[in-house]
Amino acid sequence: KRALSPEHPMIGGTAQNPDVYFQGRETVNKFYLAVPQIVQETMDKFARIVGRQYKLFDYVGAPDAEKVIVIMGSGAETVHETVDYLTARGEKVGVVKVRLYRPFSVEHFVAALPKTVKKIAVLDRTKEPGSLGEPLYLDVVGAVEEGLAAGIAPFTEMPLMLGGRYGLGSKEFTPAMVKGVFDNLDAPNPINHFTVGIEDDVTRKSIPYDPTFSTADPSVYRAMFYGLGSDGTVSANKNSIKIIGDETDNYAQGYFVYDSRKAGTMTVSHLRFGKNPIRSPYLIDRANFVACHNPSFLEKYDILANLEEGGTFLLTTQHGPDEVWDTLPQEVQKQIIDKKAKFYVIDAISLAQKIGLGPRINTIMQAAFFKISGILPLEQAVAAIKAAIKKTYGRYGDKVVEMNYKSVDAALENTFEVKYPNQVTSKIKRPPIVREDAPEFVKTVTAQMMAGRGDQIPVSKMPVDGRFPTGTTAYEKRNIAVEIPEWDPELCIQCGFCSLYCPHATIRMKAYDESALANAPATFKSTDGKAQIKGKKFTVQVAPEDCTGCGVCVQNCPGKDKENPERRALKMVPQEPIREQERENWEFFLSLPETDPSLVPIDSVKGSQFRQPLFEFSGACAGCGETPYVKLVTQLFGDRAIIANATGCSSIYGGNLPTTPYTKRGDGRGPAWSNSLFEDNAEFGMGFRLTIDKLNEFALELLEKAVENGMVPKELADSIANADQSTQEGIEAQRDRVARLMEIVEGCKDGCDICKQLAAVAEYLVKRSVWIIGGDGWAYDIGYGGLDHVIASGKNVNLLVLDTEVYSNTGGQMSKSTPRGATAKFAAGGKPTSKKDLGLMAMTYGNVYVASVSLANPAQLVKAMVEAEAYNGPSLIICYAHCIAHGINTTFGIDEQKKAVASGHWILYRYNPELAAKGENPLKIDSKPPTIDFEEYAMGENRYRVLKKTNPDAAEELMRLAREDVKRRNNLYRQLAELNISGNGAQTTAEGDKVEAKVE
Repeated sequence: KRALSPEHPMIGGTAQNPDVYFQGRETVNKFYLAVPQIVQETMDKFARIVGRQYKLFDYVGAPDAEKVIVIMGSGAETVHETVDYLTARGEKVGVVKVRLYRPFSVEHFVAALPKTVKKIAVLDRTKEPGSLGEPLYLDVVGAVEEGLAAGIAPFTEMPLMLGGRYGLGSKEFTPAMVKGVFDNLDAPNPINHFTVGIEDDVTRKSIPYDPTFSTADPSVYRAMFYGLGSDGTVSANKNSIKIIGDETDNYAQGYFVYDSRKAGTMTVSHLRFGKNPIRSPYLIDRANFVACHNPSFLEKYDILANLEEGGTFLLTTQHGPDEVWDTLPQEVQKQIIDKKAKFYVIDAISLAQKIGLGPRINTIMQAAFFKISGILPLEQAVAAIKAAIKKTYGRYGDKVVEMNYKSVDAALENTFEVKYPNQVTSKIKRPPIVREDAPEFVKTVTAQMMAGRGDQIPVSKMPVDGRFPTGTTAYEKRNIAVEIPEWDPELCIQCGFCSLYCPHATIRMKAYDESALANAPATFKSTDGKAQIKGKKFTVQVAPEDCTGCGVCVQNCPGKDKENPERRALKMVPQEPIREQERENWEFFLSLPETDPSLVPIDSVKGSQFRQPLFEFSGACAGCGETPYVKLVTQLFGDRAIIANATGCSSIYGGNLPTTPYTKRGDGRGPAWSNSLFEDNAEFGMGFRLTIDKLNEFALELLEKAVENGMVPKELADSIANADQSTQEGIEAQRDRVARLMEIVEGCKDGCDICKQLAAVAEYLVKRSVWIIGGDGWAYDIGYGGLDHVIASGKNVNLLVLDTEVYSNTGGQMSKSTPRGATAKFAAGGKPTSKKDLGLMAMTYGNVYVASVSLANPAQLVKAMVEAEAYNGPSLIICYAHCIAHGINTTFGIDEQKKAVASGHWILYRYNPELAAKGENPLKIDSKPPTIDFEEYAMGENRYRVLKKTNPDAAEELMRLAREDVKRRNNLYRQLAELNISGNGAQTTAEGDKVEAKVE
């Protein structure tokens, strides 16, 4: 009856005036007052049905407790476990778990407290700067005071009340910390408004605790698995939990730790199994079993720190049981000996490659775990694993299922125990986390995070404004690639494609004078330069410790042996045997001077790839389809770029700790980057533009005043004010002029205000390039309103849309960019509607430069970026980006992009308003009409293919409609490109043919 309906119309949401608003607001009081009792009655009903009783405030602990912690959320279970442990040893402690926070019932709260309570600590998992305390603390203090005043409290004297903060940003909260909170209540001078779990050496608000204190149940089996992001370790362990939970009477629990980066970083799975309920919502610190799924971790992390004495260690390594021992660092050998560990090895990576699973070693390591641990009888475990494989991978086809079945069998046959000596014999020492010449901040802060010791960093070491230095990925050296590319100078055609396509900027090229090779390492390769770089030496070099081994460069290398086309200028080879020599070669390569930019035009593929990438070694997925575009922006404009980045994949691999990939060139210049909210990125970037323009305007005003006062020569001022900054050469010349200006104003003897102010803003006399970067989830959906507002403003900003056609960062959900017929989360039955045409919508303004680009055509991509940045107005570049969410092997991502273009799904075009001003059609189509059927492209990707398997009829109909979408859109664009806007009756098409202009 209260629904909005024309059958019984009413009006809601009225604009009320001051005369009645207050009264109307108070009408709801009775409903809020009734809520606690209603919730409690519902909890009682729930208890009668399932047998588990909840109260608005649940008390656990000694009935005569003197110290009580008040807390809500998952941390309450940690306190509960600790209270049980302490009360069993005679301590008078307890915990109140808040089940209903709003409305806060004073009556129910004070009734939950024991009458013996003398001290209360209230824990909040939030920070309210400037307040008297955090919300729960203030509510509890108020409730106790009101309860005492009303005479409903079970005690008559005000207890000691302390507030504290814990667990911010998912910080660990352990029983040891809970014990520390209780100890603080007993301290002679207890700390109020304390923190626990960190070291606050600034305001001294952190309380001490004993990290060795443990409440662990010895009957619980605890296992830790160190995996590599995207190797399937986490998924396999989730299946293991289900298997053990289903196949045994054990309770099972899993926690999975991984940072926000996309792939290639360490993941840690924490699994517990036991006969009793597990009340431990924190990570394992003492493990019965530890597995390391990537041998390079042993060189960087203390993997065995948490292994109990007599525990089991499983390592995946290419070295067999008879040779593995001396490949371990000395520190690892000592831990194995001291802990009397059982040591097993398996070459899971080689097995996965032979079977055809690529880097996914999950089912192999899962089978090895069940074999070694004995949690289940082996036959039962294998059957359960294979059933889980069928359920998990069945939709990908029988071939995928069979490969995973083979991996299980292979694991059982290839897991070996290692018999090791009772002494350290290795000559290998774990290297320093970062180089000795690293900046101090990198050594004291970044390196600690890289080593997994970020929890130990004190408050004083953290930046107060949240800003971090750039270029720190260069110190990380993840060494995650099993194979890396090796360059053959004889076959290289010096095209630059390998460098352009490399998602992580780990393969680069330079042209330089032969004299620079004087001190080259013996294994450093070079060849004579060709074409524009004739007379120079030329090198393609890979960064062996930063390469992810995706193979994209090899797959797309056009330099082939005519007699043996399988032999290319690049081939994949094992990384470990050549790591040291290539590390030395990489360092020498970096020491070579940057290529003279005048040799090859920057608006060419080759010219762009001679520029230093100022975006390197990111945490993006191996073979990522987004990062080559970001990298190219920094190669072309990075020295003057200021970037607003929407939340998404690009903000995570672009600005996630511990290290950041945006870097600086030799003179210290490089991209300045910041991330705001998901939905307001376009507005955020426009704010950059407005600020830069205003400061430029102010600098010019001051420059004019400085000339009038005789401080600055008029000739210099005029050359600065009228400088042509449309090219890199023009910008460098302007920098030289501004440097001369700075010498003058900083040398002002009088120290006048004009010179002081001009010195502060003179840098804004050099052109800044504003880039607004984000994915299709931002550009097409959540941030579209802001994007539309910004391009309508006419301001000189460049918007780069990394279009994966799904919300990649959150797991592949459908966006308005998702094509018809593609499956995604929230579109399991195939998206029923067509893809939103963002570019066409932007073109309707007439003053927006719009380009649709793809790595399928690098020359068009580079040309579009250069044109867009040079255009004095808003530009929108929509980049097709392949993604693991498409269900493809990203090694072949460029092939998929080429098929997307060839099928007409992705049209390459440039819309340049400057051409319209000349009387030309502003739209130029850069791709040919479709040469393959849309289905030929689509069936190469699981996102389309899976629907054909699960719902063939729907797949067929959606494919028919998708074909029509492609045909309709291609026809529309080609008709628009053929329109005569000059009035002469004929127009040149993008292909260069004269056609009669007509619109049908």
